[in-house]
Amino acid sequence: MASIVRLSSVCRRGVKPLFFQTTLLARPLVVPHHYQEQPHQLTAKIHASQALYAGSGSKAASMHWTAERVLSIVLLAMGPVAYYQPGPVIDYSLAAALTLHGHWGLGQVLTDYVHGEAKIKMANAGLFLLSTVTFAGLCYFNYHDVGICKAVALLWSK
Repeated sequence: MASIVRLSSVCRRGVKPLFFQTTLLARPLVVPHHYQEQPHQLTAKIHASQALYAGSGSKAASMHWTAERVLSIVLLAMGPVAYYQPGPVIDYSLAAALTLHGHWGLGQVLTDYVHGEAKIKMANAGLFLLSTVTFAGLCYFNYHDVGICKAVALLWSK
């Protein structure tokens, strides 16, 4: 404790230690006016849309965040499984997981960059259509062609 007070007295003389900030050090009760820290006022106003407040107090956002992280980990685990055990189950699982991962990721981009009620509705409809077509196309590819796992293996073999 004595070393903290001593560092505080050194800081008041104009020498500042490298790894300590003045807020972490013990301060005397009376400080001369030129050593007092001046509070900074926040002049910028922060606006948020009503959609951000809609789910406040619920666990929906937290569960969605957790589901995104779980899906990312599952996708990481599916890579080696798809390499060593290719088959229809892994192909369709990859189709669903990749589509959902892309849908959630692009949904976040739309949330960040699309503003306006009509534009948000159109962008979400377009995203839903894109995700549906992507999943249908991957399933069609899995059923009528070699599948995702073997297609990647063929790309790597040449």
